[in-house]
Amino acid sequence: MKVLAALVFPGFQTLDLFGPLEVLGDHHPGEIDIKIVAETLEPVPSVHGLRLNVDRTIAESSDYDLILIPGGDAAPVAHRNAAINSWIVKASVRAEYVMAVCTGTVLLATTGLLDGRRATTNKRDYTATVPFGPNVQWVPQARWVEDGKFFTSSGVSAGIDMSLAVMGRLFGDEAANEIAEGIEYDWHRDSNWDPFAKLAGLI
Repeated sequence: MKVLAALVFPGFQTLDLFGPLEVLGDHHPGEIDIKIVAETLEPVPSVHGLRLNVDRTIAESSDYDLILIPGGDAAPVAHRNAAINSWIVKASVRAEYVMAVCTGTVLLATTGLLDGRRATTNKRDYTATVPFGPNVQWVPQARWVEDGKFFTSSGVSAGIDMSLAVMGRLFGDEAANEIAEGIEYDWHRDSNWDPFAKLAGLI
């Protein structure tokens, strides 16, 4: 069994979290144990007001096999949260795969873990947010990017495509295909498929 830590903060983007979790938790029961992790045990509201119960705090553990970091306009990027960043660093060192969605990638970048690595993020917020990771090799046109253990994706729904790619790494392409079919999702397997980069004026 692999244990996945999904980091949440007040104002996280709902689909950034639940899209990937639908995929990552949808293989054989018990293969991936999902834990919601936050600064405190208080329920954490998403940007849409949904309040999510927390399983563990960042002070309790940093020993996880998989890490998922959603984004959202409230992500502690411009005003960094030292405790969250410290946890991300410790947890990522131990993890097999680290996944970030949308501006969650920028939050990950503020820790320095993506320095010298390729990564992508939400195209609508791209120009405003990538300066927070000045040493990252930002990819303006990509649905998701894989660099070593780090998987980063573009905005919101792209996290589903990225998560399917991770499931393919963990359990094989057939398993990932079965998950996509099971949720009736048209999986964009080409990580370079990204019409939104042009719409955002990035290319």
